[in-house]
Amino acid sequence: MSSLDHEQVLIRTGTRSGLPIIVAVHSTALGQAVGGCRLWHYADWRDGLDDALRLSAAMTAKCAVAGLANGGGKTVVAVPPGIEPDPALRRAVLDDVADTITALDGAYATGPDVGTTPADMAVIGERTPHVFCKPAQHGGSGDSSPATALGTLAALRAVRRRLHGTRTLAGARLSVVGLGSVGLRLARLLADEGADLLLSDIDPAKRAASDELGATWVSPEQALTADVDIVVPAALGGVLTEEIVPRLRCAAVVGPANNQLATEAAGDLLHRRGIVWVPDYVASAGGVVNALTVELHKGTPDEARERVEAIEHTVADLLATAEHRHVTPAQAATELAQRRLTGAW
Repeated sequence: MSSLDHEQVLIRTGTRSGLPIIVAVHSTALGQAVGGCRLWHYADWRDGLDDALRLSAAMTAKCAVAGLANGGGKTVVAVPPGIEPDPALRRAVLDDVADTITALDGAYATGPDVGTTPADMAVIGERTPHVFCKPAQHGGSGDSSPATALGTLAALRAVRRRLHGTRTLAGARLSVVGLGSVGLRLARLLADEGADLLLSDIDPAKRAASDELGATWVSPEQALTADVDIVVPAALGGVLTEEIVPRLRCAAVVGPANNQLATEAAGDLLHRRGIVWVPDYVASAGGVVNALTVELHKGTPDEARERVEAIEHTVADLLATAEHRHVTPAQAATELAQRRLTGAW
């Protein structure tokens, strides 16, 4: 059995929903643990547990590298195949999640993730104060997608400067893989910048976005292996496999999708091929930076935007450190997170 480095993991069968409710608290060394609430289908609930453990650890690193006074956590509701939560079941799930979070006595606060929305956070907030990204009318910061997209744009600027000596993305050729709430917003920001875009999604209905933005529509596999400057993963994780990486024809991979590397070996292969990979937890930090700055730390929207845009400087510093020390940007980010977690700045 592999070692468990989480502070606590709470697994319950929801008293109302009957579904597995999993909350993993990885670290509170820097402050209250935070992380999204994922409502997703799993063939086995233990697959949901694996996601919760992995994603909560990534949140610890994300907060530490971003300089936030928070640790990492995650909620996963493991929905069996074939069950689609109707409004009654969804309400039951959210109430079960709220009760589980309450049992942790403030060690962890949750926000939206795959399968949940700011409106869902308002429902959870009826039973616990330990929630963020509620709609503005409920006193929250709302949808985190715009800030996540803005933070990813900042990361892309830093990489563009590193590769080409300019932070502007005008004329850069980028391939955006996944047009969900973050991916589509990011594609629009890039189109406004004048980038040359390839767009893809598993949902063919999203093709209309390519016409709207004057972009080229391709399949997800074509998008990953296209001859572009930067590939931007913006869907679910695991796209960078040991089979795909040798076929990449880009100089860098920078995107908001979580858990982009299928294996550690895929990351090593990226480095050997000279492809810059910015860790997803660094590039995607904008949403949590904005929400926590506004909601938990009571900063102004201008202060939150400034911190989101500072991701550009964070990435630039990581790339410089990686080059100076002959390590990967991922290694540089891991070391920075560890220093902050141990107080050795």
